Amino acid sequence: MAHKFVIKKSSNGEYVASFEYNGEKVFWTETYKSKSSAQNAIDSIKKNGPMAEVHDAT
Repeated sequence: MAHKFVIKKSSNGEYVASFEYNGEKVFWTETYKSKSSAQNAIDSIKKNGPMAEVHDAT
């Protein structure tokens, strides 16, 4: 698969969720104290992302 969400545990013991495309990290979240909070962030992106507006700030 060329794209995926990844949850990793950081060196301080907190969790961060990221989105990778072709092995390159495209974006990532803030850190969370629990793995379930990181998963909730992914679920929110998947749910709300397709409906998000695009703002051209150029």
